[in-house]
Amino acid sequence: MTSKSPVRSCEDMDETALSYAEIKALCAGDPRIKEKMDLDVEVAKLKLMKADHDSKRYKLQDRLRKYFPENIKRGNEILAALQQDLETVRAHPLPEKGFVGIEIKGDFLTDRENAGAALLQACKDLFTDHTKEIGSYRGFPLHLEYDAINKKFELTLRGALSHRVEISTGVLGNLQRIENVLKGIPDRINATRLEIQNLENQVAAAKEEVAKPFPQEEALKVKSARLAQLDSELNIDTHHGGDREHSREENAFVAKRTPSPALSSSAASQQKKHKQEAR
Repeated sequence: MTSKSPVRSCEDMDETALSYAEIKALCAGDPRIKEKMDLDVEVAKLKLMKADHDSKRYKLQDRLRKYFPENIKRGNEILAALQQDLETVRAHPLPEKGFVGIEIKGDFLTDRENAGAALLQACKDLFTDHTKEIGSYRGFPLHLEYDAINKKFELTLRGALSHRVEISTGVLGNLQRIENVLKGIPDRINATRLEIQNLENQVAAAKEEVAKPFPQEEALKVKSARLAQLDSELNIDTHHGGDREHSREENAFVAKRTPSPALSSSAASQQKKHKQEAR
């Protein structure tokens, strides 16, 4: 019903339909008919299993052609971008004590409370849902945006990648969130490497599966050939029966067209009588 190869199968022998030749063979005790019926079921099962095997191979081939290469390429691009952003973070290290400072609307603020308050004020001054650059932090430009649907402000640190931070109402909490996003870059690099490695392992496994033939291919060929032979043998009786029926119909037709001796004699007497009267 779903046009997919089912994982499970069932048999309903009540739906078996027998041909005229098969019924004759059963009545005659022909063992070939039982063999044929068993082979019908076995060959149908094997064909279903092969169709499922081929379907899985085709899916893996599609993934090898498109899905895996695209995702591995994308993973490598993200990895390169994260490494580039990590270099930016390392180029702007945090001081051992105090606040590294943040630029908001042209003012470089080194006090945490002032910086946090300036960030919240920038949110209040943003009346549209368009992104607006409001400053920079540790070498990353800061873009502020209001999400009208979810009714929240988002701050984006734009480097080789975009790093998003949801703005809350806390004065100092937002600065810590910004810093946590940058601190999480090394973990994201490791996670991306693991994803790429996992994809490469899947590629190797998929290539092995695609190269595997259908394990019961030989059994399917042998049983299909035997089934075709039985079908041919059982159909011989059908063809002969049809020929005999055709001969009976043809003989009946000839019998209708050929006049009987009595009818021929009567017709001859009638013609002789007409000739005498004419004289």
